[in-house]
Amino acid sequence: MTAPAQPKKIVAPTVSQINAEFVTQLACKYWAPHIKKKSPFDIKVIEDIYEKEIVKSRFAIRKIMLLEFSQYLENYLWMNYSPEVSSKAYLMSICCMVNEKFRENVPAWETFKKKPDHFPFFFKCILKAALAETDGEFSLHEQTVLLLFLDHCFNSLEVDLIRSQVQQLISLPMWMGLQPARLELELKKTPKLRKFWNLIRKNDEKMDPEAREQAYQERRFLSQLIQKFISVLKSVPLSDPVTMDKVHYCERFIELMIDLEALLPTRRWFNTILDDSHLLVHCYLSNLVRREEDGHLFSQLLDMLKFYTGFEINDQTGNALTENEMTTIHYDRITSLQRAAFAHFPELYDFALSNVAEVDTRESLVKFFGPLSSNTLHQVASYLCLLPTLPKAEDTTFDKGFLLELLVSRHERRISQIQQLNQMPLYPTEKIIWDENIVPTEYYSGEGCLALPKLNLQFLTLHDYLLRNFNLFRLESTYEIRQDIEDSVSRMKPWQSEYGGVVFGGWARMAQPIVAFTVVEVAKPNIGENWPTRVRADVTINLNVRDHIKDEWEGLRKHDVCFLITVRPTKPYGTKFDRRRPFIEQVGLVYVRGCEIQGMLDDKGRVIEDGPEPRPSLRGESRTFRVFLDPNQYQQDMTNTIQNGAEDVYETFNVIMRRKPKENNFKAVLETIRNLMNTDCVVPDWLHDIILGYGDPSSAHYSKMPNQIATLDFNDTFLSIEHLKTSFPGHNVKVTVDDPALQIPPFRITFPVRSGKGKKRKDVDGEDEDAEEAKTLIVEPHVIPNRGPYPYNQPKRNTIQFTHTQIEAIRAGMQPGLTMVVGPPGTGKTDVAVQIISNIYHNFPEQRTLIVTHSNQALNQLFEKIMALDIDERHLLRLGHGEEELETEKDFSRYGRVNYVLARRIELLEEVKRLQKSLGVPGDASYTCETAGYFFLYQVMSRWEEYISKVKTKSNTVPDTAEVSAFFPFHEYFANAPQPIFKGRSYEEDMEIAEGCFRHIKKIFTQLEEFRASELLRSGLDRSKYLLVKEAKIIAMTCTHAALKRHDLVKLGFKYDNILMEEAAQILEIETFIPLLLQNPQDGFSRLKRWIMIGDHHQLPPVIKNMAFQKYSNMEQSLFTRFVRVGVPTVDLDAQGRARASLCNLYNWRYKNLGNLPHVQLLPEFSTANAGLLYDFQLINVEDFQGVGESEPNPYFYQNLGEAEYVVALFMYMCLLGYPADKISILTTYNGQKHLIRDIINRRCGNNPLIGRPNKVTTVDRFQGQQNDYILLSLVRTRAVGHLRDVRRLVVAMSRARLGLYIFARVSLFQNCFELTPAFSQLTARPLHLHIIPTEPFPTSRKNGERPSHEVQIIKNMPQMANFVYNMYMHLIQTTHHYHQTLLQLPPAMVEESEEVQSQETELETEEEAMPAQADIVPDTATDASASQETSASETETTPSQTAASSSPEAIPAESEITGTGLVTVPVENNTPHVVTSTPRETE
Repeated sequence: MTAPAQPKKIVAPTVSQINAEFVTQLACKYWAPHIKKKSPFDIKVIEDIYEKEIVKSRFAIRKIMLLEFSQYLENYLWMNYSPEVSSKAYLMSICCMVNEKFRENVPAWETFKKKPDHFPFFFKCILKAALAETDGEFSLHEQTVLLLFLDHCFNSLEVDLIRSQVQQLISLPMWMGLQPARLELELKKTPKLRKFWNLIRKNDEKMDPEAREQAYQERRFLSQLIQKFISVLKSVPLSDPVTMDKVHYCERFIELMIDLEALLPTRRWFNTILDDSHLLVHCYLSNLVRREEDGHLFSQLLDMLKFYTGFEINDQTGNALTENEMTTIHYDRITSLQRAAFAHFPELYDFALSNVAEVDTRESLVKFFGPLSSNTLHQVASYLCLLPTLPKAEDTTFDKGFLLELLVSRHERRISQIQQLNQMPLYPTEKIIWDENIVPTEYYSGEGCLALPKLNLQFLTLHDYLLRNFNLFRLESTYEIRQDIEDSVSRMKPWQSEYGGVVFGGWARMAQPIVAFTVVEVAKPNIGENWPTRVRADVTINLNVRDHIKDEWEGLRKHDVCFLITVRPTKPYGTKFDRRRPFIEQVGLVYVRGCEIQGMLDDKGRVIEDGPEPRPSLRGESRTFRVFLDPNQYQQDMTNTIQNGAEDVYETFNVIMRRKPKENNFKAVLETIRNLMNTDCVVPDWLHDIILGYGDPSSAHYSKMPNQIATLDFNDTFLSIEHLKTSFPGHNVKVTVDDPALQIPPFRITFPVRSGKGKKRKDVDGEDEDAEEAKTLIVEPHVIPNRGPYPYNQPKRNTIQFTHTQIEAIRAGMQPGLTMVVGPPGTGKTDVAVQIISNIYHNFPEQRTLIVTHSNQALNQLFEKIMALDIDERHLLRLGHGEEELETEKDFSRYGRVNYVLARRIELLEEVKRLQKSLGVPGDASYTCETAGYFFLYQVMSRWEEYISKVKTKSNTVPDTAEVSAFFPFHEYFANAPQPIFKGRSYEEDMEIAEGCFRHIKKIFTQLEEFRASELLRSGLDRSKYLLVKEAKIIAMTCTHAALKRHDLVKLGFKYDNILMEEAAQILEIETFIPLLLQNPQDGFSRLKRWIMIGDHHQLPPVIKNMAFQKYSNMEQSLFTRFVRVGVPTVDLDAQGRARASLCNLYNWRYKNLGNLPHVQLLPEFSTANAGLLYDFQLINVEDFQGVGESEPNPYFYQNLGEAEYVVALFMYMCLLGYPADKISILTTYNGQKHLIRDIINRRCGNNPLIGRPNKVTTVDRFQGQQNDYILLSLVRTRAVGHLRDVRRLVVAMSRARLGLYIFARVSLFQNCFELTPAFSQLTARPLHLHIIPTEPFPTSRKNGERPSHEVQIIKNMPQMANFVYNMYMHLIQTTHHYHQTLLQLPPAMVEESEEVQSQETELETEEEAMPAQADIVPDTATDASASQETSASETETTPSQTAASSSPEAIPAESEITGTGLVTVPVENNTPHVVTSTPRETE
């Protein structure tokens, strides 16, 4: 098995190359946005560019990238397009641009939407061109481009403009392309269709001939395209050379077919056309499939197409077919074949009279039909309406092989999809791991197509939905596994020993050589299965390694996944490994198999169980692990060994590899998805169609739900009646009480619930009243009953004044249905989420809510806010491993809650003891919860009832206020409450207080009743399960935890009614879906009532490491984003309170009317300027430093030394002015730059107390969801914009700062980028050199936007800034020294007062060493910044993640170190500091 050659990486052109290009010169003349005087439109320009630039370079991506980037499509092609100027070059140019936009993943149809008039004509030209002869005007390569364009159109059905054109190609009239007999058969199957068909015929007759001809052309388009493809396919020879253009055309065509089959709207009528053309039979018999090299991808695509053509779905209704229905269809086909054989073909009598199971395998069908002549086979096929009837006395034109395959493939028994899935091994093997078509390398350029499923807007059935996600999830984890195996095995340096065995010349932390491997158990299969129920093996390794690594190996837990690897190296001892060459042949890797740890064995050979008791310590170095092997894989391997005489894989393993536990949960997730597919996973009816992407997208909105709730208690949501009125603009608010003093929260609101059904049309007046009624809210203030006399009895209240959109989000979240909240940065998403949770908790105390987030950090933020609201903490529970970081002293994990319940039980029983003593009741009532319950019933209740009967008002007498206090039985118990308990002002008030006291007592006993279970359940595990299933009302977990633990939760009988998801746009599609199904359905229905998703699809999507899955399969699309694209209604929060209004303008163009909260204008921190800096945000242009812009020591590991030094210099400048270092964060768009900046900070700032370290130095992607006052951002790239072209990344980058944002970048590159224009046009409106005010200390009183009274200095470049900061630092130290000198001469009393200054001074003496001497920054101009880049990654044996920053020479010692004196200033030559970074080192 040879590893495929590594694909070439596309190198982006540099700015200078861009400027030198012919294209750029034309752009500057004709269409560049920044040119004011443009030349008039000239069609010749388009012809020239197409011929000279595109066709001549064979559609080179680099040329097309340049054109697309220069806004060729927006500003020239489409703007000037009209039928008069339309030509081949024009059409092809537009198609190339659109395809390039899709490849780059940027919006493609916006331009067309703005000017849609000529699109229909353009589209018809494309259709015509796609059918043109290949040897004619359009070459095959050009037609492949057209196919790709059509594929993008079919995948963009959500765009109205595209849909209107595409619909004509794929609607019912396309059945004109069927043969008449087949058409008749199909119409007979569904009588309703015949009615439609006759209607279509009538309409056609009314058309004028020209229009009818045009319509017929469109309807027959796909059938003709298929015929054209078949002719191209047949022209591929078996062994002679074939042009790759043909192969690519065939691959792209099959991709188009798969995409048409995998979407219900396109599949509905097309599937019959495809079936009638027998495309699959032609393909499977073609020469291309038989060509090993060229046909490999084509065969894989073909298998996918075959899978979708036979998909278990009814094409017309779109309903999923059950196993029984599929069997019935299969039996119908066979029996109709048998009937035809019986009636017309005597030679097939045996076949006609056999039972179905005997004749429906491929072998038996070939046995019966093989001997027949071609003509007979043709007649059989025409009886089944598969082929046109054969005229008498004529021979068939079809090949016999084709006719036989047609009949056999149509009637053979298929294995059902779920069976296939259950027999599939979950661990990847070496065949999949290194197959480039399935798991492409990171250098996926987006050019070719791949044999991967795509996630688009719609799915055929839930099974299809889960299956595509299953496959992609499996492959994405396979890619990560490949990286881990390549890393670990190459570190071990396997070489061939002199005797032909293996010798390991290196070592790896994550892998060990296997000493012994034996399979110890193969259990019997379950009934009806042919694979063993489990296979277990023992793996022995020798842990002669450092202690902490030994602990890691011994710490392998149950269910951890490891990989067993066989290497047979052919390279002799001492061969160097080259990372650029294919991995497999270098190390001689032969097999990879996965396994799951059961546990380590002790010295008696028993598995050591995970548990609270300490693990036994084992002697010696040898350790044995018991592992589970994959039974499906084992069965396949054994079958292969027995049938084909292959070697036994399980006797060859010589390396075992483990992975980081955090990244190693793929098997559990895959098992979960597979279990879901095997259960009737019941999604609530109101969600089913929306999840698949069909029907009315707003059908699950609360306004359309049949069980909408009229009256809701908003509890503490509103702060006052005024707040309530402003929260419902356009509504009449009727309050039930007129006295303003009583109009205080909490409020109950009754909404006008309108069921839109069954209304007769009223007269006009009635309608007005109706509209008036629909706008009226009835508000009823109510008083929360007194909870007791102690201060802690008072409920906690919300203090946030929500805006009216936030209130709409809260209202929607309380109503049943699907609520989607889009929360731009700083709009209070978490506050809304917490209020929804609190309101549901109070309105529906019997319901349980599940909270799911993407990260532990978000979950902890939510929890900290929930704690501040009126929610009883015994109802909160947090599952998973992140609860350790919760910044509260309380522990919300399972065992933390168990301990809380036990401690609380003891506290409450103490209270019972006190109550018993105060009432003078003998005995021990506070022994257990049970005895306390009896005490309440017989002693407390009886006293209370007696008391109530005494003080109850008689009907005719005036109640006596004094009696309330006089008869009260619990005075002694409440003696420790604030006195006096009774105010004696009025009977009603005192009665309410007495009731409150009793409520306080009663609550003690209700809690004890709930805690009784923990007396009966003795083990911690049982108690925690009880809490999870019965006690907790609000349960929180991350989406990963939900996927990992679904099986256990369902088994426990976990139940919940509502789901709230935070950060929903960052969660993978499948990880969003699994939490809907963590419970078993009740009577076949899901009990889920609400699903609230809060997220922001304009920020970054889920992280997918492999570019191919991210781009080609669209795996980075979250369910939230897909719902927004489908058109599900959202509540868009529209007021931010995080950043200055000026900073908000940099990203608010991306949102629907995002404004600012009033405090952003009012609070002093937002209105004062940033001290020492003229502007609150600035884009600072950074030119090449020592001739170098961006560098790339390792693939995708971009660095930019000039920017890194500039950023750190500005950071130091701000700290020296007095800015707190922890209020500044440094962000960048690439990992390489992050490591470089961290290195420079270590060198420049060290642990220097005068400067400090920034709060964080990290990447934009990692910083999503966080914020800081001042952000310094480095954009790194100088050749191509790179992944910042993704507007979502730009939005995250611009929205992290509250008060100041300073961006370092190559301006000429970024200002041309079309997608980034709205932000960069604002940035470039300000000067591009840094403006500083060095004499203005922090904090300043200057208002933002005012001219400063101090002098402004303009910094031209990085060396100038570095010098400036150095001198500023020296000056600061000297003045401090001077101050210190004067202090020494002060009288003793004054010195005591100034002790602080002295202590600071001692710090300063150590500081002098920490600050770099000028020599550190002063140039050694001869040195070359890229000197150390030349050592290749293979020589240093480091991976990209370990090469921190390797782009400049070793540090030269500071002059102060050489002279041994203090800091000596060295003069600066030609203003260029010499910059230092460290050598490669282990990072993080």
